[in-house]
Amino acid sequence: MAANLPKSSDSLPPPTPPFASPSRLKMMQQQQPDQNQVQYQSPSLTKTPTSWSPTPTSGIGSSSPVPHMSVPPGPPLFSSPLRPAAVPIRTSPASQERVAYSGPASSSSLPVSSPPSNSNGSSLEQQLYHQVSDETSEIRGAPQVLFSAHTILKHKKQVNVPSLGLGALVSLGMETLPGPQIVQHEGHRCGNCGAYPNLFCNLLTGSGQWQCVICRNLNGSEGEYVASSIEELRRLPELSFPLVDYVRSGTRRPGFVPASDSRMSAPIILVIDACIDEPHLQHLQSSLHAFIDSLSPTTRIGIISYSRTVSVYDFSEESVASSDVLVGDKSPDEETLKALIYGTGLYMPPIHASLPVAHAICSSLRPYKSNVPENSRERCIGTAVEVALAIIRGPSSEVSRGVVKRAGGNSRVIVCAAGPNTYGPGSVPHSQSHPNYPYLERTALKWMEHLGREAHRQHTVVDILCAGTCPVRVPILQPLAKASGGVLILHDDFGDAFGVNLQRTSSRSGGSHGFLEIRCSDDILITQVIGPGEEALVDMHESFKNDLVVSLQMLSVEETQSFAVFMETKRDIRSDFVYFQFAVQFSNVYLADVLRVMTIRLPAVDSVSAYLDSVQDEVAAVLVAKRTLLRAKGLSDAIAMRATIDERVKDIAMKFGSQVPKSKLYRFPKELPLLPELFFHLRRGPLLGNIVGHEDERSVLRSLFLNAAFDLSLRMIAPRCLMHREGGTFEELPAFDLAMQSDAAVVLDHGTDVFIWLGAVLAVQERKSAAALAACRTLAEEITESRFPAPRILAFKEGSSQARYFVSRLIPAHKDPPYEQETRFPQLRSLTVEQRTKLKSSFLPLDEPSFCEWMHSLKLVPPEL
Repeated sequence: MAANLPKSSDSLPPPTPPFASPSRLKMMQQQQPDQNQVQYQSPSLTKTPTSWSPTPTSGIGSSSPVPHMSVPPGPPLFSSPLRPAAVPIRTSPASQERVAYSGPASSSSLPVSSPPSNSNGSSLEQQLYHQVSDETSEIRGAPQVLFSAHTILKHKKQVNVPSLGLGALVSLGMETLPGPQIVQHEGHRCGNCGAYPNLFCNLLTGSGQWQCVICRNLNGSEGEYVASSIEELRRLPELSFPLVDYVRSGTRRPGFVPASDSRMSAPIILVIDACIDEPHLQHLQSSLHAFIDSLSPTTRIGIISYSRTVSVYDFSEESVASSDVLVGDKSPDEETLKALIYGTGLYMPPIHASLPVAHAICSSLRPYKSNVPENSRERCIGTAVEVALAIIRGPSSEVSRGVVKRAGGNSRVIVCAAGPNTYGPGSVPHSQSHPNYPYLERTALKWMEHLGREAHRQHTVVDILCAGTCPVRVPILQPLAKASGGVLILHDDFGDAFGVNLQRTSSRSGGSHGFLEIRCSDDILITQVIGPGEEALVDMHESFKNDLVVSLQMLSVEETQSFAVFMETKRDIRSDFVYFQFAVQFSNVYLADVLRVMTIRLPAVDSVSAYLDSVQDEVAAVLVAKRTLLRAKGLSDAIAMRATIDERVKDIAMKFGSQVPKSKLYRFPKELPLLPELFFHLRRGPLLGNIVGHEDERSVLRSLFLNAAFDLSLRMIAPRCLMHREGGTFEELPAFDLAMQSDAAVVLDHGTDVFIWLGAVLAVQERKSAAALAACRTLAEEITESRFPAPRILAFKEGSSQARYFVSRLIPAHKDPPYEQETRFPQLRSLTVEQRTKLKSSFLPLDEPSFCEWMHSLKLVPPEL
């Protein structure tokens, strides 16, 4: 049971970088400036997600390095919305302050109920413990750990309501930069459960012992935590911050360039489809030229094309585009690969030495000439990727220690595909009516997954960027990208969105050898984890006496990804707090070994109302959506999952809401005003609804969503609606069709797509519409500048055929009574009677229910906003 310790009024001094020796406390005390210059405060339980992540001032980077691409103009100004948007967006403040914590406990005695053993035999109840921090303050910035609620109910039956549940989104892939939360020594560990010391630990300053918050075991620190006062211990990062990185510089394998240059030296091989028609090829070549120009001079690049054969381009020929050709109907044998690698060709040079040759190779690509349908053309994608992996691997056993080794933790193979794999290993017949198609499909799936695992074993990520109108058989290609830790993305063509994703694919932050451990208080049981990883083998991690850790091997370590962790309580909680610790080990982009430890504490409460007030609507909705999408593997499953969403909303209302007097209706809890609308967007949107037509698109969206971080996941569920106003400002409105006002321009951000809609009245005013369109495009580029994958940006006018993409994603609120419209869309009050009449007459009759009609059909009253 957690000790309930009294607070002290002392303020914590800002931590300073630690030293690796036990005497580092004395050294830091000599270097410490004024200890009263920073004030600390307690957290507040608000309705904004708690972001357990470092601030820029703490030295932990929150974004990837800026890619080599043109930067759009500055963002337009936003006006204050008339009311909070239907799905408000959590934004980071422009300036962030140093992390603050409440004052420590001056002293307390260890609880008599669970006294740990002491080596000298004395009674620990008579000795004083000091807790470094009793509460954490809310840390703003890019999310690291987001819980579905800031508190947890003590009673098991109330916590384990499956319709709401308990869970967290954990993002682990942010880069490590020098700062006070970085330590250069090995972390101490609990000898009983393997947990790490943290800011919530009780400390025995006389002997330097610390008590584990997970199992309550007493542990030694080899004298490192011996101190004369608690103020000295507050200077240690692991005892002052909820997130600490233990960093070991150096490389995992010999033969690399220095760590400071290794990021730029990671090899990239382009694997290009040679069965592309003329119009698509022109766009592809433009994207390839821009991509090559964006690369760092030290980046090593290779180019391979494939059709019925595999062409490996030789960069040693400067005057002409020269290539070595391999057969594509089978995997290359060892003799063929040796002849290729040990030959005189230059297949992966640094771009600064071969930039003209790379451009010449891209310009030499020719369109497909035969009169064969796109889906029937012979493409040996599997063989081409095998050859690419062999080139990256190189003659690894013979390479000397003094030269640059070609295999690297950040190596990438980028496949540019316009059709399915129909030839060679891992292929399927072009026609699904083939009598042996089911067997060949199963064989291809296993082979592609094996190839992806082989790439992962070689520390190489395979990303597949598809474009065009030909179906690429996503279920066949997806295992290759997924098993290697890469992504598969669909595009309409090889134009702008494809080119941007090509650049962001190569420049996005990534690590390797990721290994995640999750530990929590004994009252908590982890029931499920969804994300880019798989269960780790028992012998992959260090074992402890009573270690109930959940271990996962991560396929890749990227800030654009997250794990969804679902939990339940085993019994009623009797302590005041429950603890969670997430520890991830990985090699970062600079080939340094990093151990990132994040420790979070949630208060346990008896009050249901207090718990509901602390529920984070957006985080809870994203967690529910990930669990739901995991089961929606096809269209029929998606239809069934819509019914589960309905049942979930009704169950929440009956468990936590109240019944309307003299009625069979239930009122949805007022503390969760955004949750039902988010669920409504989920059930009718592209993830579960009928907006997406082809199964390839649905499969890609599902895979992307299951691994996506919080921000992109939320946008994929519920779009963000922004209306352009005079003076270049934008007003955020609910994503209702009432925003389709003919004299306005509207931007709708739906995660993987951004739509710009121009009203008919505005469109006929040439100068005004041009200015509005330019402002909308600037805004669209600004809000998606660092998003991966980059969304497609579509602009159209009211009444055009493409406008259906925009209309289908808005809730049809025009069907609601006027009083409900004004309640949920207050901007209507600013319109004149004539404007409202004209707006109402512009809508076509629809069978689809509005949000209010859907709630009424479930015999529920929507929550008041």
